[in-house]
Amino acid sequence: MKKINVKKLHTMKRENKKITALTAYDFSFASLLSDAEIDIILVGDSLGNVIQGHENTIPVTVADICYHTKLVAKGTTSPMVIADMPFLSYATFDKALDNSCALMQSGAEMVKIEGGKWTANIVSELATRGIPICCHLGLTPQYIHKIGSYSVQGREEEIAKEIITDALNLEQAGADLLVLECVPTRLAAKITSQLKIPVIGIGAGKFTDGQVLVTHDILGLSRLTPKFTKNFMSNSNSIAKAIELFKESVRSGDFPDEESSFD
Repeated sequence: MKKINVKKLHTMKRENKKITALTAYDFSFASLLSDAEIDIILVGDSLGNVIQGHENTIPVTVADICYHTKLVAKGTTSPMVIADMPFLSYATFDKALDNSCALMQSGAEMVKIEGGKWTANIVSELATRGIPICCHLGLTPQYIHKIGSYSVQGREEEIAKEIITDALNLEQAGADLLVLECVPTRLAAKITSQLKIPVIGIGAGKFTDGQVLVTHDILGLSRLTPKFTKNFMSNSNSIAKAIELFKESVRSGDFPDEESSFD
């Protein structure tokens, strides 16, 4: 299988082929995801929860993500490697440029930034310098102390309109990909239809261009699992089979179902 790049992801959207994405933080899991031909491997700041044992992602540093990205890159063949920009690592353009450079030089092929309209200028500046950007709207875990809880975003009409506007502005600024987390299915479907770039959902219903989950969640390894995930290990006799089942379920449209989505 050829290496997945931005052009390939955009082609998949146009051809209505579902994009699959899972997290990995080390060589072994990256190799498993590569063997399964998952499209995207995300080196997420979720490592703060599932690897480091923190209550949230705030303590994760750029050095942490760089370290794990290097490990993942060694085990990756065809999937695109996306690395999270940790909390406040992109608070200013200079910080964003330095830190995204560090992640790219560690093996990332795209970086992910949480936040709405305030990030548009940073996205634009990074994009013009050749750094592919994945934006992240809806529930943004790095804002947990501001929003107060891990809750669905966009049920209120005003907030929904804001998310739509932010998505359109970020695409115009140069974003290559968008993650929508914990938003109502209808809202995610509307945004997906309006954007030219692929939209990857996590708790955003089945009408997005693809799905991303935390690998520890689909294997039943996490202490707390959100509603939007599914334990694919419960119907599998191996980790490799569980990953394959996730991929098949996303591509067939069987996942996410109503139980894993929000109204």
